[in-house]
Amino acid sequence: MCEIIWYGRGGGGAFTAARLLGIAASLENRYALAFPTFGPERRGALVLGFTKLDDNKILDRSEIVSADFAIVLDETLFSNDVIKALKPNGTLLINTKDVSKYTSIHKKSIGLDATTLALNILKKPIVNTAFLGAFSAISKEVSLQALQNAIKKDMRASLVEKNIELLKTSYESINV
Repeated sequence: MCEIIWYGRGGGGAFTAARLLGIAASLENRYALAFPTFGPERRGALVLGFTKLDDNKILDRSEIVSADFAIVLDETLFSNDVIKALKPNGTLLINTKDVSKYTSIHKKSIGLDATTLALNILKKPIVNTAFLGAFSAISKEVSLQALQNAIKKDMRASLVEKNIELLKTSYESINV
């Protein structure tokens, strides 16, 4: 099973990303479970999204405590707790212009300047689909095509084209 924790802020799309990833996996005939957890329901508050992916039915519906991937959509949310939530060989994927400060803490750290990409394409700092593209490029857990289909299936028509562009741009920007 591949387990992913998404760290974001309310209104920033962390749970939407977790859900879209689950939809994409199901489109490839895999099992998926996606769910959020959050404190006070307000824009800007910490939101955790969880996605579990597997080729077999997922029976464990508990929160993820030891993840294969930690995806941090807002760099200010990074803490040692993020690293503690990773499996020993887990991967940190973080929204940053300078990943070197994270690779010194955790060797398997990959940075993506998703905010700049999102501002250029969406004209808004909503980075969730950028991280879906990066996740696909890094993990090979779901295909880029399945993610595009999930976006088409789940997002409002007015949002689809730009989010697919952001997805593809981030996918192509990852050098792993």
